[in-house]
Amino acid sequence: MPERIQKILARAGYGSRREIERLVKAGEIMVNGQVATIGQAVDENDKIIMRGQVLNLASKLNSRPAVLLYHKKAGEICTRHDPEGRTTVFEKLPKLSSGRWIQVGRLDINTDGLLLFTTDGELANRLMHPSYEVEREYAVRVLGDVSDEALANLGNGVMLEDGEAKFTRIKFAGGEGANKWYHVVLHEGRNREVRRLWESQDITVSRLIRIRYGNITLERSLRAGQFKELPVRELRSLYQRVGLNLMEEHYLPENEFKKNKRQKNKSNAKHKNKTANRNAKSTPSSSTTYYHK
Repeated sequence: MPERIQKILARAGYGSRREIERLVKAGEIMVNGQVATIGQAVDENDKIIMRGQVLNLASKLNSRPAVLLYHKKAGEICTRHDPEGRTTVFEKLPKLSSGRWIQVGRLDINTDGLLLFTTDGELANRLMHPSYEVEREYAVRVLGDVSDEALANLGNGVMLEDGEAKFTRIKFAGGEGANKWYHVVLHEGRNREVRRLWESQDITVSRLIRIRYGNITLERSLRAGQFKELPVRELRSLYQRVGLNLMEEHYLPENEFKKNKRQKNKSNAKHKNKTANRNAKSTPSSSTTYYHK
């Protein structure tokens, strides 16, 4: 069934919807020899070329989706290539035989904690889109005491340069002396939003760690600079959280997957044969002669 080009290419793991839209606008994607347009309907049978590479949509759409949990270190950059030569988060990820890892949101250079990567662009798009209200939780260390008035302002909403923002939950998490820890939750991921919210109350953030994204929590055993693939049970829950269904057969052992595929193909063939036989019985043979009196 045809889908919009940015949606089907994102679903196949060639980038997020926004990335695909940028490539289309730049004229870097061709469909059947013609420059693609935003919203153009395509399917896996179309010949699609992206940046000179012929895409194998059918194979990618039927491959296993994956999600990685990565513990970002402070000092790492959330980009594929840094002109200044600084370490990027992509350098630590496992290599893929085809497609690429799509980053779900960003963390600034001074923030550490949980980053998600996936091969499914549609999943990435929904996890980042504000309309799905996926929670992000951070552990924040601030300098000095925080007044009740400041906490109320942060919970009720303050006006930043790019619009109103607020924490949906704020919880004191301990601390001694000048350093105090809070856990805060919000439903969007604007640039440096957590830091800017605290700064709006003249409060300095001395450390910031993302500890949760949706239903995925940063595990204590996952050290900075390490990654882990998300287990199927949690992957299923993550897909359901944003209204997507995970194709369970992708996660069967290889022999069972092939067996199920053969059985499905046989079932489809039988259905086609039955349909053909019914049509043959209801349709007069071309060799039959009819006489009209």
